[in-house]
Amino acid sequence: MSAEDMIYLVIGALAGGFINGLAGFGTSLFALGFFLTIMPAVEAVAIIVVISVVSGLQGLWVVRGALTQNPRRLARFLLPAIIGIPLGVASLKQIDVTALKLLVAFFLILYGGFFTLRRTLPKIDHPTPIMDCSVGFLGGVLGGAASLSGALPTMWCSMRAWPKYETRAVLQPFNVTVLALTAVMLAWNGAYHRQTLLHLTVALPTAIVAAQIGIVVFRRLEDETFRRLLIAVCFISGTVLLLRELF
Repeated sequence: MSAEDMIYLVIGALAGGFINGLAGFGTSLFALGFFLTIMPAVEAVAIIVVISVVSGLQGLWVVRGALTQNPRRLARFLLPAIIGIPLGVASLKQIDVTALKLLVAFFLILYGGFFTLRRTLPKIDHPTPIMDCSVGFLGGVLGGAASLSGALPTMWCSMRAWPKYETRAVLQPFNVTVLALTAVMLAWNGAYHRQTLLHLTVALPTAIVAAQIGIVVFRRLEDETFRRLLIAVCFISGTVLLLRELF
């Protein structure tokens, strides 16, 4: 591994780990561009799902108290997502993944830009089980088809009037579960070869440290500030995704 490759690998792991620790999602969108510079796409994705899951497990420990308060809420997102993942994978042969990513990027930018400019945020405070299940299912489909499982749940949860720990108690286990299943599928297809494991020995410890820094920042945020952060990350993620697909 050259010094230049090492720099790209470390910067990508730092960016991906930090945003995962801070917001509970976004590792792929922030790290993939750096990783793709030095390795094939399959290897880059294989590394990202591992650091996403491990970083996410640290985040799960932070919200462990909130996880037990409303397990049904999480189940409404997670169970439909598990059904959606194989459907997303199966749809890869029938859909244009690039067009799908551009569509998601458009909605992320539109949503993030609109609510970033608003002084007041929407606050949906009544139960919405049907919408929760629908968002979870579509998140699973997008995760299987384009590794974008966190996009829709993040947009939806940022509109809910939940404290930051409750919001993250949905997003973090959702993303960890979907990406863990993705990692299993990649391992089954032989994605974790010698070179991938070598890159992981550098990327994984770096991402773990960066995630801890992100968690420290997360603990200091007010609930309203965290909601605005999620919206801003949606906008940034959409912009990064759009630029990556176009150029």
